[in-house]
Amino acid sequence: MLARTLCFALVGIQGEPVTVEADVTTSNSFQFAMVGLPDAAVKESRERVFSALKNSGFTPPYGRTTVNLSPADLRKEGTAFDLPIAVAIIAASKQMRAVGLENVLLIGELALDGRLAPVHGALSMVIAARERGYTQVILPHQNAREVEAVEGMEVYPARSLYEAVMHLSGQAPLAAQAQKSYQECLGEQHIATDLAQVRGQHTARRALEVAAAGGHNLLMVGVPGSGKTMLARCLPGILPQMTREEAFETTRIYSVSGLLPAGAGLMTERPFRTPHHSASTPALVGGGATARPGEVSLAHNGVLFLDEMPEYARAVLEALRQPIEDGVVTVSRVRAHMQYLSRCMLVASMNPCPCGYYGSRVKPCRCGSHEIRKYLDRISGPLLDRIDLQVEVDAVPVEEISAKAPAEDSLTVRARVVAARQRQLQRYKGLSIRTNAQMDGKHIEELAQVSPEALALLHRVMEQMRFSMRAYGRLIKVARTIADLGGEERVEVPAMAEAIQYRRMDAKYWGDQHA
Repeated sequence: MLARTLCFALVGIQGEPVTVEADVTTSNSFQFAMVGLPDAAVKESRERVFSALKNSGFTPPYGRTTVNLSPADLRKEGTAFDLPIAVAIIAASKQMRAVGLENVLLIGELALDGRLAPVHGALSMVIAARERGYTQVILPHQNAREVEAVEGMEVYPARSLYEAVMHLSGQAPLAAQAQKSYQECLGEQHIATDLAQVRGQHTARRALEVAAAGGHNLLMVGVPGSGKTMLARCLPGILPQMTREEAFETTRIYSVSGLLPAGAGLMTERPFRTPHHSASTPALVGGGATARPGEVSLAHNGVLFLDEMPEYARAVLEALRQPIEDGVVTVSRVRAHMQYLSRCMLVASMNPCPCGYYGSRVKPCRCGSHEIRKYLDRISGPLLDRIDLQVEVDAVPVEEISAKAPAEDSLTVRARVVAARQRQLQRYKGLSIRTNAQMDGKHIEELAQVSPEALALLHRVMEQMRFSMRAYGRLIKVARTIADLGGEERVEVPAMAEAIQYRRMDAKYWGDQHA
């Protein structure tokens, strides 16, 4: 007898439908065959499935069992196929009714005793099923909270193969999980590091606010111990709360990567990723023998912080250029092309020279001009060009460290950032962009609203400082954000002048004086 069940395979973070077909025929010997381009984990499901069948009170079929995973040209990876394979075999061997099985999404790894274990990528599979018109899913109870905000789905958490079969046969229906709205999933946003703890550094604090308001990339250059890392860690606390769409995107990436803890719900806090400087290109960008999202994708809708940026391998840094520009990473394989979202804020810190004290009032610099040039050249011009704001972070004077006057806290700054973001959302309503940093040339021309005087200032500076055309667009984007923070309809001269100030380190550190 032939029976069919429904599952989904993961291609990147997208789900693709897979029909699991099981055919059981009488034979004098036990035979099992699985076709349909399964990987090693899927092939091993044979042992898990047959042990689970026996230990759940079902009779493993004695004869020839053929399992087909269709379409045959789509590679199947992971353990999520265990449950649909087991149910298809049970139905094909006439141990349950095989009515409507192909209309219910089945997800789950099987333990040898028949218990269901959580799988990676459940959220992507459920979303893909809903988009294709399916309305029911049975999955491990540990994955239930992960999909509780998916609207239009009846979610049935199960603890074992036996529970799933009893539900499908109508003998002991499972209770559907109560789905929640996104607002119900939101908790109180946690602020790990508050801006109120930062003493002094007024220019850097302002740059941090501008970066948060417009989603801009930021580079901080300063002496050791000046507070660069602390400032970076303050950034998530001043960013707006994620939207429903952003939360789903981020959670899907973490679910596919296996980084979403079992029993965890939707991610509602923006990620903050700090990879070590020894990270490889696949670790940072994505890919590898078994393609997985890299750090730049794990930071999607959040912050990717590169501490001591010149210490990263040159090839690794260069690989970041396309992801931070386009907001997506494409990993190409012979059989598939996978895309991982990578729309994040790049925040980096570095010393001005190998010893760390070039241009500092604290200590004299011990480095020669050649050493400084060699150190700075680890950051290429094209990568530097993609960083919108560049600020110096010098040592804080003792009197400011010991000052008792309270500094402005993260909640106060966040209120201004949220207001600026709301202006951007209104401006870009109906478009695929959310922040000023995501504008392209057409958006800049049509929506930036730069006054003639501010544009004239920009043109003069472009001639004097020999900025690239990419820098031209990014200066307008930053100026637009500064205007949004001030509640201004047009970009006027003061906003443009401030934006230009955030690009002056191009000349100071990467100009001709170190050539």
